[in-house]
Amino acid sequence: MKAIFYEQFEGPISVQEVPDPSPSPHGVVIQVMATGLCLSDWHGWMGHDPDIRLPHVPGHELAGVITAAGKEVTRWKAGDAVTLPFVCGCGTCPQCISGNHQVCDHQFQPGFTHWGSFAEFVAIDRADINLVRMPENLDYVTTASLGCRFATSFRAVAAQGKVSAGQWVAVHGCGGVGLSAVMIASALGANVIGIDIDDRKLDLARSLGATAIVNGVKVADTVEAVREISRGGVHVSLDALGSPQTCFNSIASLRKRGKHIQVGLMLAEHSRPQIPMDRVIAWELEILGSHGMQAYRYEDMFAMIAAGKLHPEKLVSRRIRLEEAPAALAELHDFKGTGITVIDRFQG
Repeated sequence: MKAIFYEQFEGPISVQEVPDPSPSPHGVVIQVMATGLCLSDWHGWMGHDPDIRLPHVPGHELAGVITAAGKEVTRWKAGDAVTLPFVCGCGTCPQCISGNHQVCDHQFQPGFTHWGSFAEFVAIDRADINLVRMPENLDYVTTASLGCRFATSFRAVAAQGKVSAGQWVAVHGCGGVGLSAVMIASALGANVIGIDIDDRKLDLARSLGATAIVNGVKVADTVEAVREISRGGVHVSLDALGSPQTCFNSIASLRKRGKHIQVGLMLAEHSRPQIPMDRVIAWELEILGSHGMQAYRYEDMFAMIAAGKLHPEKLVSRRIRLEEAPAALAELHDFKGTGITVIDRFQG
């Protein structure tokens, strides 16, 4: 099969012929029909993820069709159209038994712990626990775009943040994660403030439901601008980018007893950011992480899409061939476009 392949971190990325995968007894092989490019894939190529073993095929946001299933698989068969979370669970550890597959003690992640979906086919283990049936109302490209950024934002906003109508919500960073969070929080009835340094992304945030926008390079103080708009601070704030500055600003822009949700990855030299802990204590602030979403929780998200409350297809801004993906992956950190890029053509 054809796949995006690299043999060293920060090294050459190319399309190569590699062996086709085969299913484990409890797993399946999926023909990839669409797969999204995510900043996490760039972090992996840079060597920021300790789980990656070289050589490697990246990719973790996917939708496709099962072509083969192991003998222990009971819920799925060849021909089923499926997607899955980027964090997969074992199903037997204490975290999975409690329903928290997203923090499984033995989690595996396509594109990180094993070869991923920037390929014609990908193998997924523990299929009965981790696969999600595609709704008939969604196409492959839109479904693939949900796999990391949108689903992660959904859980961050709805489950971790418990956002409700009338609340003020700040979203720091309007990339794929942030724009998803803007749309979801707005759909839940919140007053959303989108924060970024790119006016094009901020314009898109407003079109997706943001009540107000803040360009961090055009105001004297981003935190004060957010606090002024929200009349004293927001109820919930998300760092959707993952940098020391956006993390600090997110916490500092909260009102008393507010919640900060860390969604953007904090890796390498950014893994230990400065936090205004004096304010966390005095104002009884909450600091929560958000790491993906369990497969069985997709139904809540699908229901809002089917009801017309969420439109994830609006976030897909670019569709490319597999042959275009090496350059697109290497440029992800500096990508100046808006929305989500999806690979949807794997031949020619």
